Amino acid sequence: MTGWFWIWPTLVLIGLGLLGYLTYQLVQGRGTGSPAGASSARQILDERYARGEIDEQEYRQRRAELQ
Repeated sequence: MTGWFWIWPTLVLIGLGLLGYLTYQLVQGRGTGSPAGASSARQILDERYARGEIDEQEYRQRRAELQ
């Protein structure tokens, strides 16, 4: 039984490392909210124009507002 004493500390360290990695990934994802939101809005606008939902004048007006 004494030969297995290293398993629990190893599992705890792996768990803490995984938790730290996931926390880091979550924080990194939130730091890029503004530019990703702007490009997403531009992409949606482009798609709406391509589908014919908005005309060229409205497209240009809204595109200018995004920049």
